[in-house]
Amino acid sequence: MDNKYKFNIQNYNTIIVGSGAAGMNCAVHLCEFMEQKAIKDPGSRIAVVTSGIGLGASRMSGSDKQTYYKIGTSPDIADSAEEFAKSLTDAGCCHYDTALIEAIGSLREFYHLVQAGVPFPTDSLGTFIGYKTDHDPYERATSAGPKTSRFMSECLQKQLERYNVKIHDRHEIIHLLTFGSGEQKRIVGIVTIDKTKIDDIQDAVNVFLCSNIVLAAGGPGKLFKTSVYPEGQIGIHGLAFKAGLVGVNLTESQFGLASTKFRWNVSGTYMQAIPRIFSIDNNGQNEKEFLADYFPTMSKMATNIFLKGYQWPFDPQRIENFQSSLIDILVFNETQQGRRVFMDFLHNPVGNESVDEFDIDSLEPQAKEYLQNAGALQDTPIERLAHMNTPAIEIYKENGIDLNSEPLEIAVCAQHNNGGFVVDKWWQSNIPQTFIIGEMAGTHGVKRSGGSALNAGQVGGLRAADYIVNVYGTEMPDHSAINIEINEQVNEVLSDLEKHSNNSIHNPQEVLDEIRNRMTAYGGHIRELDKAQLALDEAVELYKKIKRDGFDSWNKKTLIQAIQAEHLALTSVAFLKAIVELLKQGGGSRGSHLVLDQKGKEIHPDVIDKSTGKPLRYKPENESLRNSILQIKYDETSPDLFKSQTIELRKVSTDRKAFESAWSDYREGNIYS
Repeated sequence: MDNKYKFNIQNYNTIIVGSGAAGMNCAVHLCEFMEQKAIKDPGSRIAVVTSGIGLGASRMSGSDKQTYYKIGTSPDIADSAEEFAKSLTDAGCCHYDTALIEAIGSLREFYHLVQAGVPFPTDSLGTFIGYKTDHDPYERATSAGPKTSRFMSECLQKQLERYNVKIHDRHEIIHLLTFGSGEQKRIVGIVTIDKTKIDDIQDAVNVFLCSNIVLAAGGPGKLFKTSVYPEGQIGIHGLAFKAGLVGVNLTESQFGLASTKFRWNVSGTYMQAIPRIFSIDNNGQNEKEFLADYFPTMSKMATNIFLKGYQWPFDPQRIENFQSSLIDILVFNETQQGRRVFMDFLHNPVGNESVDEFDIDSLEPQAKEYLQNAGALQDTPIERLAHMNTPAIEIYKENGIDLNSEPLEIAVCAQHNNGGFVVDKWWQSNIPQTFIIGEMAGTHGVKRSGGSALNAGQVGGLRAADYIVNVYGTEMPDHSAINIEINEQVNEVLSDLEKHSNNSIHNPQEVLDEIRNRMTAYGGHIRELDKAQLALDEAVELYKKIKRDGFDSWNKKTLIQAIQAEHLALTSVAFLKAIVELLKQGGGSRGSHLVLDQKGKEIHPDVIDKSTGKPLRYKPENESLRNSILQIKYDETSPDLFKSQTIELRKVSTDRKAFESAWSDYREGNIYS
């Protein structure tokens, strides 16, 4: 069949979509496993395709000391894989088998990174030093500094270069090629636009065909207006839904305080240094020490600022009785009133007529003992921060912000999605030979320990590579029998792009703004059923209009925006559908979101609901829902474009085989059954 459009075709055994730490690691392991099979030049059988090698969350995101979570390596604190898995599953909605596998594989992958050159610190005995992070009962956390994930992806990329793996950079993915239906359905490749050649669209289109595909494109970074995701982190969730992949736990986005001028999490030592937090109006006037109006004492207020360090994510279970997540509520409340909130490291927290002046000796024991042990009892927050973590100051200076001379503007921002897409214990999706790793894989459940996402991405990449090489093999694909179908599908995709003409009323940037404003307002950390349902209806209508009308331009500046706007519009429908379905099931406040309810618990007597003039109230968590997971799947015949299903949690066999039996299973390949 003749092609209406011109496009370049390339073939690989496996394509990895995404160049972050998870994708790079999977590619390295594929090469290693192929070498074990005596495959010559394994790098020629693998390709990494990315929209921007330096743009994603791995390269551009971090915090004071970005955490990597693993089984504890302290010489005097015992730990085990089962205890690790228990920490990951405690808050519910998390399959036990993948949690246990993440635990079992954590040290293997941690030391794999050490060998790759990631500079995790040790003491003079060689112990990898740990510390506590959020939702962490042990000192499992470690760090290579604010740029841990960047170091990971860069070190792994160097290994790929030694294997001569081709990295196709600046390729915008516009479609996942599928063939077959039901249990026979497969994703056989991707269609991309090479952004370096976009002046000539006929030469910019590429088709990558494969036997296996690994999706590692990260979270839905452009979905929220108030976000700490890097600007270059887009996500391909809408494309994945259209291909038939099943979403899971999409309700469980994670939110927390972050700087807005330079997108960076202000967790860890930023908070443990106990800076002053204040607000101003939009004219830069009327400074207000707003926190002091809501805490009974300076000791309580300053201690909870400190606790935000390792209780960083917004958590509705840490609001009552003046706990640390009350700070998130108060910051959000200020921004909702049109005020701007700042952290000031030059001054200690300031009280008011009823709250005393700051005195470091009056801190509650948890905070005082930590700072004493760290030797961080200096007079000012900037001195304490410099003593504990100088790189945390330097990362801002590298990005044009000097904490020694100016305050840092902050807001409650979307940071991570604990959900994603369905995977099994080998990180294979509901479509065979399609694997999902990193933030796209929905393995985390309601809560996760800080840094566990980095570990999950590494272990997921290992498992996917292991299964691909040992089950599906290393041969190059032969899609000759379906060439006609592939050509028809590519031509149809490119024909759809022609809808973007000057006759449409839809502007890509305006559509993106509408999506992001709606998600922050109704799908963020504050939720209500009626408003979420209205937002879902609006999102569905927007997507249908886009499919009908296209966008209002076809040029190199707006074409990529138009592609992103279309699949992000569908992504927003998916997320809002999941949120509405969970709220209809009676889901209350859990994870990192608060469900407002006039009959619920009082947040604080002075935090007022504007609609009633009474104290704002919220619905507590419905703990009965912890033992199930909400899945959604694209269905264009459904009024909401998606159908939902609730499933039970997967367990894992507790049977332990004798060594000889397990050894036999390993030799005969039965472990992959």
